[in-house]
Amino acid sequence: MGQTLCVCSRGTVSLGGARYLLLHRLAEGGFSYVDLVEGLRDGRFYALKRILCHDKEDRQAALHEVEMHGLFDHPNILRLVAHCMVEKGAKHEAWLLLPYVKGGTLWREVEALREKGTFMPEQRILLILHGICRGLQAIHNKGYAHRDLKPTNVLLDEDDQPVLMDLGSMNQARIEVNSSREAMAVQDWAAQRCTISYRAPELFTVPSQCVIDERTDIWSLGCVLYCMMFGEGPYDAIFQKGDSVALAVQNPLTLPSTTRHSAALQRLLFSMMTVNPQERPSINEILHQLEGLQPAPAGQDTTQI
Repeated sequence: MGQTLCVCSRGTVSLGGARYLLLHRLAEGGFSYVDLVEGLRDGRFYALKRILCHDKEDRQAALHEVEMHGLFDHPNILRLVAHCMVEKGAKHEAWLLLPYVKGGTLWREVEALREKGTFMPEQRILLILHGICRGLQAIHNKGYAHRDLKPTNVLLDEDDQPVLMDLGSMNQARIEVNSSREAMAVQDWAAQRCTISYRAPELFTVPSQCVIDERTDIWSLGCVLYCMMFGEGPYDAIFQKGDSVALAVQNPLTLPSTTRHSAALQRLLFSMMTVNPQERPSINEILHQLEGLQPAPAGQDTTQI
């Protein structure tokens, strides 16, 4: 995927041969921010992600994200419309033009339900989970892992179909570790790139002889499923209190007492969140299990707390 030139003028940007009107800021993080823009030619809305690059390593990381987007043309993975690298004096900005997904993030939806005192019904959970799994399946089939799956990295479109985004932490699914030095390198990388409360146990203390594989995503997927079921991730509160997530993930998962969810959905959750990665199911096995799960019974809608 070749780079495309961009020009910025007052209130508009030109990217990939088309001009876009800058509207307003959608989100802002430590090293990136996202603006809503409108195509002056097609009238469509897009999200313009700008990644601040302080050095060559930052630029390579941004181009890696571009490269990862280029691997996929899948309805459950956010596509890249155009991109460029902009010089800002001694620094650079990577610009990624992405489709605007009106529904916002899965986390925003979970928060909105929680504020209303309700939970997501099982039928909706299954619909969203199935789409997330299809996106992950496409990533795993190419020999990669997402490595930072969480509710804020899942967008929901108007039909409630999930779209995976933020591919900057993606890397080869299979990582062979053959020394304590290699183990520490993987551990340090995970500490920087994999959100702590959704990070798989094997990434906290990496053995000097092991293979890390795509089943780190299966653990994170379990955390996302838990979040849809109970309104927050299983380790969000532990992290917010300042307690050790690294210790907490070594213990068997416990669920809040509720009769909202089917036994089959709870079993699926437990299978994903097994501490030993060798015992977790593959994404294909999870999709097979999902096909066997029946939608929630009629009338089982959002349940009051």
